[in-house]
Amino acid sequence: MDAILCARHALLDERRQLTSDELAALAALPAHATGTLADLAHEVRLAWCGDTVEVEGILSAKTGGCPEDCHFCAQSARFATHVQPIPLLDPAEVVEAARETAKLGASEFCLVYAVRGPDARLMERILALVPVVQREGLAVAVSAGILSRAQAERFAAGGVHRYNHNLETARSFFREIVTSHSWEERWNTCEHVKAAGMELCCGVLLGMGESDAQRLELLEQLRQLEPCEVPINFLNPRPGTPLADRPLLPAREALRWIALFRLGLPGAILRYAGGREVTLGELQEAGMRAGVNALIIGNYLTTLGRSPGEDLAMLERLSMPIGALSRAI
Repeated sequence: MDAILCARHALLDERRQLTSDELAALAALPAHATGTLADLAHEVRLAWCGDTVEVEGILSAKTGGCPEDCHFCAQSARFATHVQPIPLLDPAEVVEAARETAKLGASEFCLVYAVRGPDARLMERILALVPVVQREGLAVAVSAGILSRAQAERFAAGGVHRYNHNLETARSFFREIVTSHSWEERWNTCEHVKAAGMELCCGVLLGMGESDAQRLELLEQLRQLEPCEVPINFLNPRPGTPLADRPLLPAREALRWIALFRLGLPGAILRYAGGREVTLGELQEAGMRAGVNALIIGNYLTTLGRSPGEDLAMLERLSMPIGALSRAI
């Protein structure tokens, strides 16, 4: 347990980030240390971020028909999945979804588009929606694929508060999961987002066959990138995709990596995202006590989440207040 004592001293007494070697030592601890890791991660979350939990709703504003070949994604046009392409939602539908999300206490609303990147028409469509959603009392996040620097600057100037673009997995494993675009293109988009002045939301997807070493590699790459928010997704295998037959990540392993991501990213918003229900089941509260301080409420893009009432009741049981966790909006 010397590794945990050293990490505690570094994060809570010295108030500094862990070195790569210190993180690797924590990742090498045996499975029975998971509870101790989780306890430390919860302490670190409270010390670095406070007890507030940020709640976000997401909306698939353009579903399916994506030309990319992300092997985990049911929205790819390259795979025979149950997802049927749906054109852009009408603005009135977007507003209604935003209004319902705001009623739940959410502070952030993310518009998600299944595209490689936005063309000029889609850029205009999104920018027109931003002030409309803001009038519902929500900050606007967008996820619309790969951006150029100029596109990022336009979104920032148009009031987009946060842009989501996930690395998903480590650079060394990326070509096993995506071949239609490069890891570098994702990295560059993240850099453009930060340079434009938007908050960067950059998440991970665990359980695709990557090794522990590659998870540590991914964590180091995120530490270099310094995103404001890191959604933690767990693979929920989708029929028809190349990863359809992969087993779910074991719940205790998922908890261990939630804790490790918190210990490696002590000041980040660490958000429960897709796959938590099927992976963790009744242990979702344990994840909230292992470093998570934000969650997506309601459904995901092509899979169902828990009812908002269940998540709100969970936060009430845990005495975790709901609020915003970023700069003034």
